[in-house]
Parts: sequence; structure tokens; C-alpha cells
Amino acid sequence: MNKLLSCRYNMDTNRVEARFEDGTAVAIDCTAIEDEYGNTSTQRAELDWLLYNKSLEYAQLVLGGKIGHYLSLGCDHGRLEEQ
Repeated sequence: MNKLLSCRYNMDTNRVEARFEDGTAVAIDCTAIEDEYGNTSTQRAELDWLLYNKSLEYAQLVLGGKIGHYLSLGCDHGRLEEQ
């Protein structure tokens, strides 16, 4: 996968728009991610927090297939601050 350069949450479309080093872009449908992985109110709150505060990390977790594992660890967005 190409290096992820930037992300931006678009509130109007409820998508995270990600741009890569090679100039390609992808839009992540946040409603679909929430429907798939937000099984509890705590998980949904964590997904929202990531969207608004750490959209780059959100995109990395989703695109890397690690969002489910991240949420299974107990929804503590402070963990991202420690890395």
C-alpha cells in the first residue's frame, strides 16, 4: 500500500477522504464502518472520537484491517496518544 499522506473527515458526506503518496485517493464510508464495527455505544463513541480528532489514525486502522481489533481492546483513545 502507498504511504497515506493526509485525511480529512467530510461531515457533509460522512466520509473520511484519504490521499496517498502516489496521488490516489479513497473515501471511507463511515456509516458502513459504524454499522460493521460499532456494536456498542462505547464503540460508536470511540469511532466518532477518532473521526473528529484522529482521522488519519482512523483511516490507517480501517485500511489496515485493524479497526475491529482496536475496538476489541476496550476503546481507549488515549492509547493513540501514547504511540
